[in-house]
Amino acid sequence: MVLYTTPFPNSCLSALHAVSWALIFPCYWLADRLLASFIPTTYEKRQRADDPCYLQLLCTVLFTPVYLALLVASLPFAFLGFLLWSPLQSARRSYVYSRLEDKGATGGAALLSEWKGTGSGKSFCFATANLCLLPDSLARLNNVFNTQARAKEIGQRIRNGASRPQIKIYIDSPTNTSISAASFSSLVSPQGSDGVARAVPGSIKRTASVEYKGDGGHHPSDEAANGLASGDPADGGGSLEDACIVRISGDEGGRPPEAVDTPTGDQARNGAGGGPRGQTPNHHQRDGDSGSLGSPSASRESLVKEVFDKRAAAKLKDQLHGYFEYILYDVGVYGCHGCCSFKCLNSGLFFASRYPIMDVAYHCYTNGRFSDSLASKGALYLKVQVGSTPQDQRIVGYISCTHLHALPEDSDIRCEQLNMLQDWLADFRKSTSSSSTANPEELVAFDVICGDFNFDNCSSDDKLEQQHSLFTRYKDPCRLGPGEEKPWAIGTLLDKDGLYDEEVCTPDNLQKVLESEEGRREYLAFPTSKSPGGGQKGRKELLKGNGRRIDYMLHGEEGLCPDWKAEVEEFSFITQLSGLTDHLPVAMRLMVSAGEEEA
Repeated sequence: MVLYTTPFPNSCLSALHAVSWALIFPCYWLADRLLASFIPTTYEKRQRADDPCYLQLLCTVLFTPVYLALLVASLPFAFLGFLLWSPLQSARRSYVYSRLEDKGATGGAALLSEWKGTGSGKSFCFATANLCLLPDSLARLNNVFNTQARAKEIGQRIRNGASRPQIKIYIDSPTNTSISAASFSSLVSPQGSDGVARAVPGSIKRTASVEYKGDGGHHPSDEAANGLASGDPADGGGSLEDACIVRISGDEGGRPPEAVDTPTGDQARNGAGGGPRGQTPNHHQRDGDSGSLGSPSASRESLVKEVFDKRAAAKLKDQLHGYFEYILYDVGVYGCHGCCSFKCLNSGLFFASRYPIMDVAYHCYTNGRFSDSLASKGALYLKVQVGSTPQDQRIVGYISCTHLHALPEDSDIRCEQLNMLQDWLADFRKSTSSSSTANPEELVAFDVICGDFNFDNCSSDDKLEQQHSLFTRYKDPCRLGPGEEKPWAIGTLLDKDGLYDEEVCTPDNLQKVLESEEGRREYLAFPTSKSPGGGQKGRKELLKGNGRRIDYMLHGEEGLCPDWKAEVEEFSFITQLSGLTDHLPVAMRLMVSAGEEEA
């Protein structure tokens, strides 16, 4: 399959689109800024309260007439641009593919030679996050703002967290948590007797990312070998916040964690605080070590994000290309397409991978209503190659990404979309498979579905979605059954009114909050049916469970290579993007075990 690197099939259409957008953009930007000035976030409200001279309010009063006058003046140009832009959308492709040319030994082509489908298996990690990178005026409805700056900062945090050297900063684990201690495991597990790191449930450990500033042509592993790392961000400016992760083990039981020996090497300084935060062991990963998402064998192979703003998507792409070689962005359709209503925004789906993408398909949901119908929400399907056997059979995986209808009362619409999701996936797998029973050219290692489903597994209002057939075909590591979560599962939707509270505005602080039941009650959003009344704060006694989990990672077992098995080793709730979005990203690490090699 040909992957499209430009949104239009020829340069003439691309030039016409550029002209049309140049006419539209001033009006779009001014309207966005004008609306944004009347939707302050809680962060801005606090700034105004602390400003005795009301300078921000004065600026708003002065600039609003200017924005309004310029907006009126730009309307005729925007109208002409729209007349040119709208028919061009029928020729526009539904995604843009970007590949960073492989210039190092860790590129996608090199990764394919690492696994031959034999031996003890291979670990793959997937992550999904709703970043709320909407036009600024719409993002403010979720109490986040400055979309363009957030996109760059998010990309930096992810890139530096994913490509960090193999050095771990250990911080003393808390001894008190209401979530079962047996459900947590550290990022770096104690070494087993066979020399391979094992995932050992039984404790919570915060792990702060240490960044590497690439100068002088050195590779991060060169710094790791010396037990040192730079705390400066790769693009200059202030240092990034601690990249802390709450890691949840997929197992319910397990033995107590072994003590971590205090290292004798240098102390590391953490980015934000600048002070010593713990000891840094000079930990070198061995072959097969999959105890960390930062290790080569268990790195973040795939990231799925939701980015509606095209400029923000471009900024995020530029940042993530420092680690992910293959990226799909600007996914979706615009204008009128078939029976769909007019689309002002794309699907918001964004995909980044370290492994080569082989096939892509996108479908737009046809049943959106009201405000949700203005975005081309849909499903993105991808087939990636992750290895090859000694017999030159390709080892592939399937990943499906989606963002379902958001309006809470429309359960029937979400169920219809889940039906479409499954039907389209079956068609995609059938159309892209080059194997047959007689000629198995490909071996399927995994089948993963992820995204923001906009319903949870606790609320009585979401019973229809909870009982959907998707959950009989795909496993949700966090749930026991319809309406019943595993004890360690927590919500992924934050209470937007508290995003800028000091208790949660940094990754480390947010982790501490999530480790306590009282903190989760205070700062996670809860099912509406279980939290009647007004604001969330002040009624903690009415809140049950651990919050609304609306961001999902599912994996299937049907259609995988016979005698192969995919098991969840770890499931993570990530606090690294605190203060930048109102969702908690989640990650899942799958261990794909192949059958015994034939004699």
